[in-house]
Amino acid sequence: MELRLTDAQREARERAQQLVEQQILPAAGEIDRQGRMPPDLLDALRAGGWLGAALPAAFGGGGMDSLAHGVVTEEIGRACSSVRSLLTAHNMAAQALARFGTAEQKVRWLPDICSGKKIIAFALTEPEAGSAGGSISTEALDSGTHYRVTGTKVWITAGLMADIYLVFARDGDKHVALVIEREQQGLAAEPTTEVLGVRGAALARLCLRSVEVPVSQRLGPVGAGIAFVANAALDHGRFSIAWGAVGVIQACLDACLSYAARRKQAGHALSEFQLIRKLLTEMLLAHTTARALCCRSACLRIQGDARAVMETTLAKYHAAEAAVRVATDAVRLHGANGYSIDYPVERYLRDATVLEIIEGTREIHQAGLASYALQRPYLEF
Repeated sequence: MELRLTDAQREARERAQQLVEQQILPAAGEIDRQGRMPPDLLDALRAGGWLGAALPAAFGGGGMDSLAHGVVTEEIGRACSSVRSLLTAHNMAAQALARFGTAEQKVRWLPDICSGKKIIAFALTEPEAGSAGGSISTEALDSGTHYRVTGTKVWITAGLMADIYLVFARDGDKHVALVIEREQQGLAAEPTTEVLGVRGAALARLCLRSVEVPVSQRLGPVGAGIAFVANAALDHGRFSIAWGAVGVIQACLDACLSYAARRKQAGHALSEFQLIRKLLTEMLLAHTTARALCCRSACLRIQGDARAVMETTLAKYHAAEAAVRVATDAVRLHGANGYSIDYPVERYLRDATVLEIIEGTREIHQAGLASYALQRPYLEF
């Protein structure tokens, strides 16, 4: 059965395509080389409502459903993974605030987050705690009215440009999620440079030294920091990454189709050679299967189906693995040219590599999906 987009979903995709062609694609190579997002592109993201596109309309967001958000993320991921990463990190932290925040917290922060006036970053990872978020050591000492937060967070996407951070810490033997504003004394964001890919995502190392945070800025109850708040945010992150990976696969396929048609070997276009056609076939299959899993995940999310979380993880696991494989083949198909910055496939490969690491490593997902397979209910369509 063919999945048909609604008028609203189609309009969202078309608007994203216009943004990509006019603003993102022309800047993608420079974003990678310079390691930063151009101010005019950030202005375009704000003006177009892209930073709040999937957030609640009640606070100024676009209220996009999951499928619209997915196809928009696919288009942006096709053009530039750094821009997609910024939108992913901002949205996943904002979604957690929208779900678990008090009425006062939502009124205080969400309007500016939805408009893009303020950017929010998700700060979970530490030097000794990655996918195992429960192992974090950042301390939040409760004095009754305030928390005194001390610790270090690393690999924080959009951390350099963020105005607000969703920080996870340990209050004794329980975890808490805290909304911390950038200007609070004792907080410093240091640049993370010389990275392999997604170089324009404003990665930061976040240092917190006795930062005093009012208890009123805690998101959710004590003990809910990881089990509820972080996991809910990570679910949104995996959904976005899965669709972004589909975009990377599409970009690789487009580049290879174009190159194979015009590049000649012994008087014949590369597209005439059987082994090249095999690679193109496998890329097409990877895109089709990854996109189908993402669409299923989106539909389940729209329906409020309890299986949506694990089906999203399945989509992310498959799409991320496929993106790395397809990008590797894309570089090989281009030969020595694939090793040159004159062709975008080398950037696609570098950007794809991180997709199997962030928001849960490949190995973490394998463990969870194996358990899901043992008790997975039958999916009817």
